[in-house]
Amino acid sequence: MAPRAGLDEAVVMRAAAELVDEEGFEGLSLSRLAERLGVRSPSLYKHVAGLEAVQRGVALLALRAIARRMAEAAVGKAGPDAMMAIAEAYRAYAKEHPGLYAATLRAPEPGDREWDEASDQLLGIIIRVLEPFALGEEGTLHAIRGLRSLVHGFASLESSGGFGMPLDIDESFRRLMTSFLAGLRAERT
Repeated sequence: MAPRAGLDEAVVMRAAAELVDEEGFEGLSLSRLAERLGVRSPSLYKHVAGLEAVQRGVALLALRAIARRMAEAAVGKAGPDAMMAIAEAYRAYAKEHPGLYAATLRAPEPGDREWDEASDQLLGIIIRVLEPFALGEEGTLHAIRGLRSLVHGFASLESSGGFGMPLDIDESFRRLMTSFLAGLRAERT
């Protein structure tokens, strides 16, 4: 195969993101990525350090995309409405991009500044949305864990077909979040 013109790290990462969404995060390999890009696997090393670098890059793309979605969803809203909006945005991303979402679940290497910045951006959005609940620092961190756990669990069950009953799934999510929000209001410091 001849080298593909215009191939750079950004092109490789976009192709990896598409591949991950189509075939799942666990199915990502340099050979599949090279095939998709029309190059040989060794050619990828001119642009990326290896599979771990590609996995990390895909995860960063996803973290940033989730943060953008959540920020956009919260615009013009406050309190419970903003919380519901960011939760729905988070769930929608996990549903629409299951492979990319799965990439965000991996633990970063300690001291990965770029990962920390992307994560801090996402957390900052949630922290700002939680401010009206006046939970204090520790309560806010517990609320963030709770939100992530609720949305992740719900989205995981939803994507795996775990909701087989003939009930409106969106209504189930709304009720779950309404209960969570009632709990947050009861926890005010």
